[in-house]
Amino acid sequence: MYSAVIFDLDGTLLNTLTDLANAGNHTLEVLGFPSHSVDSYRYMVGNGIPKLIERMLPEGQKGPATQQTALSIFLHYYEVHKEDTTAPYPNIVPMLQQLKAAGLKLGIVSNKEDSLSRQVAAHYFPNLFDAVAGHVLGTPTKPDPTHVNQLIAQFGLSPSQVLYVGDSNVDIQTAHNAHVDGCGVLWGFRTEEELRAQGAEYLVHTPQQLASLVLGQC
Repeated sequence: MYSAVIFDLDGTLLNTLTDLANAGNHTLEVLGFPSHSVDSYRYMVGNGIPKLIERMLPEGQKGPATQQTALSIFLHYYEVHKEDTTAPYPNIVPMLQQLKAAGLKLGIVSNKEDSLSRQVAAHYFPNLFDAVAGHVLGTPTKPDPTHVNQLIAQFGLSPSQVLYVGDSNVDIQTAHNAHVDGCGVLWGFRTEEELRAQGAEYLVHTPQQLASLVLGQC
């Protein structure tokens, strides 16, 4: 049934939360604003770094000039520190290798900036992905399906042959906007309740369960 799997990146393949939180709190400290707990960033990430900046700034301090300054500070810091604590979730790499060996096309569509998405994908998952698409500043972010649709076309497939995998309601919305099935992972940043409420076709607790699901549908 499935000939390709397209993945979200942060919270799905990589646990990036601490590095994102550290970059956010560094930015807030430079600007003289209060910081947030690492765990609170679970609900700020997911819609791209510009949206993260807007969410983490204090009320009354969200003007365009402040957001632009904060974005510059964040990106400079994160570029240097994006791999301090980030790592693939357990058993992610073997799962990807299993799907690749079975002949599936593998892609990433992320709201992380495009250059950062490509850098971390190449670093942590060399030679495993056929296509990687991150967010380009000034263009729509997920749940807009543009990049998912582009990868489906690039793979020469129809939506019914593709599964989109992510950890948040944004990812399931993205899948449905692209008319593909959505699978929610339960090891990421968000909750089972959120994924169920958004109407995920599948929920998986482990990467091996995901591989079994996909390969059983092939």
